[in-house]
Amino acid sequence: MKKIEDYVLSIPDFPEPGIIFRDITSVLQDADGLQLAIDSMQDCLKDIDVDVIAGTESRGFIFGVPIAYNLHKPFVPIRKKGKLPRETVSVSYDLEYGKAEIEIHKDAIKPGQKVVIIDDLIATGGTIEAAIKLVEQLGGEVVKVVFLMELAGLKGRERLNRGFCSLRETSGPRRRFTRAFARDLR
Repeated sequence: MKKIEDYVLSIPDFPEPGIIFRDITSVLQDADGLQLAIDSMQDCLKDIDVDVIAGTESRGFIFGVPIAYNLHKPFVPIRKKGKLPRETVSVSYDLEYGKAEIEIHKDAIKPGQKVVIIDDLIATGGTIEAAIKLVEQLGGEVVKVVFLMELAGLKGRERLNRGFCSLRETSGPRRRFTRAFARDLR
């Protein structure tokens, strides 16, 4: 049986020299790989009380929507600034190469709702940390964050003080895939 890492392609020197890009489109283009990714990410939510699934633009949408559908939960998109049509709240955050801003509809999360945030990959953790701030700003409680993979060498996990699940992590000079891990909030 194949594992997630068998579907992910590593593209050297993209988008610039020295970077190894983890291409998940190869996961999406294979029915078995896509099913494995969705099922495995959803397995991270067993025994988690959740009201809303949120996903960060854009690959968090790809994985978050089917999980929300399977769990019969609403899905809330967290988007780049200027992409949502109604009243929003936003958070700015630093990137390795500049600044970015994400937003959420002001009425998307109700106070006290338990939220899971889904994304494809955690690197430095800046985007997901900003997404957590947005949910909390609206009164929601982030009970878990779920990623298809983690670039462990960039230590994004250290920025998160909550339940965390990554199916695969890459680390070391060769950036090999290692065993999955999951840790619940409670």
